[in-house]
Amino acid sequence: MSIIKGMNTEESILAKPCSPEDAPEADYVTLAAQKAFGISYLYPWQRLVIANILDELDDRSPEEKTASPEAALPACIKQIVLLPTGAGKSMCFLVPAMLFKGPTLILYPLLALMSDQARRMTEGGITHVVFRGGQSEEERAQNFEAIKNGAKIILANPEVLQSDALVKQLAECGIAHIAIDEAHCVSEWGDSFRPAYLTLGDIIDRLKVPRVTAFTATASPTVLARVNEVLFRGVGHIVRSEADRPNIHYFVHYASAKEAAVLALAEREEKPLIVFCGTRHRTEMMAHMLSEQQHHLHSELTDSVRFYHAGLTREEKDDTEHWFYPKKDAILVCTCAFGMGVDKKDIHTVIHLDVPATAEAFIQEAGRGGRDGSIANSFLVWSREDSRKAAAAVPGSRERVMADYAESTTCRRQVLLDALGGEQAACRGCDICLGVAETEAQDEKDVLRFIRRHAGQFTAEEAAAELAGGGSRRLSALKGRVQPDRGDYLSVIDALDKGGRLRKGKFLWKDRLFVIRNRSGVQHHSSAGAASPEESSAG
Repeated sequence: MSIIKGMNTEESILAKPCSPEDAPEADYVTLAAQKAFGISYLYPWQRLVIANILDELDDRSPEEKTASPEAALPACIKQIVLLPTGAGKSMCFLVPAMLFKGPTLILYPLLALMSDQARRMTEGGITHVVFRGGQSEEERAQNFEAIKNGAKIILANPEVLQSDALVKQLAECGIAHIAIDEAHCVSEWGDSFRPAYLTLGDIIDRLKVPRVTAFTATASPTVLARVNEVLFRGVGHIVRSEADRPNIHYFVHYASAKEAAVLALAEREEKPLIVFCGTRHRTEMMAHMLSEQQHHLHSELTDSVRFYHAGLTREEKDDTEHWFYPKKDAILVCTCAFGMGVDKKDIHTVIHLDVPATAEAFIQEAGRGGRDGSIANSFLVWSREDSRKAAAAVPGSRERVMADYAESTTCRRQVLLDALGGEQAACRGCDICLGVAETEAQDEKDVLRFIRRHAGQFTAEEAAAELAGGGSRRLSALKGRVQPDRGDYLSVIDALDKGGRLRKGKFLWKDRLFVIRNRSGVQHHSSAGAASPEESSAG
């Protein structure tokens, strides 16, 4: 496995591109991009990857290359391309597709994403066909007739290629290039619930396609090696830009009442804004809370919050995407289903309600922000419960990385980059390096201060009611600050109790609350250590 590393992300993505005006007459690649997609320039990393696909390092004349880009190639060009989100990976395989005589086969992980790309190609006038499960023989025949008549793009997923008959027919179509999008799914999903991904290496061999390129935005060395093994028997070339996106700034927000914390962040931070949740149920619940809050605090705003997940119909997803793209004040609550291939460039804030399982997944989510090059802030909401769950993971493992990130006392950006292979960052955008990192959860601090001042006077339920002031989180605000409700404070008290910060003592037949003098139990962020003066004196 060979690795080609190049310029850092800031140089490659933000450097001045080569425009048609600056390009020589022989720059047929840029001209093809302009003609087919209306793109007036290509970035350096796009040009490098496209050059590899087209094998421009030969001695043919421009006229010969234009006439037959696939001629005089090595037996097989296999590469894994790592480009950060927003770097324009799709152009790396769509532009060559316009130049090849034969079609390009593009494999996507999700049917919804495949349908989305097909819709965009239809709108752009790009001839294409889609192979998916459940098609009739007549539909398949129409697809192959379209390929015979010059369709440039074949869209499919790994599952549909489990058909031996279909693979055999595709092998006779003169496919010029296979592009595998979101290639980290080979490892992330192939070894768990998508076994079809593990057959792609054999399918590539059977199709006998001279060029195969796997694309991903993030992959740790472990994932990268697995992708290379499955697809290319370990002999693929790796072309990687630096994984860092300097315009994304990373923050950790500590809270035990995580939903209330998201409401506060959503009110405070710049929009358009995305909230990532781990499940469909959480997505809909959080969207409902945010919608109620926005209606109460900003009655002039209508339809400012929606949700998006894989359980929606294609029509519902299209409607939500079309709603979200032009809006400047919108909040979208979503699962990772929004992350793959959906492109809104001006998202300024990304909030992670639930902790992604790996650094790759986290970076994919955070990477939805700032795709136009502007500053975007990523907030991971981290609780004592998150810390408790992470404690079971093996130190140094992929499952432990997000805890290392959340509890770090040094650069958070570097923690992420170390997980992806040890690239060194010159950080100008994480809360620690900026000197604004939180030291403890504000909701926990409020509860501890209250109980210290009223030691032994309240049960958990009574203390929560007093703290909430009898108000409702969804219908109250103090100078723009979201006020947690009784349920939120109960969850904070429960977390502090489990974390060894509170104790209950019997008084008048009730379990009343006291603050424990010294910190103990689960430590969930970088400030875990000596108690603050007001807490250490409590008892």
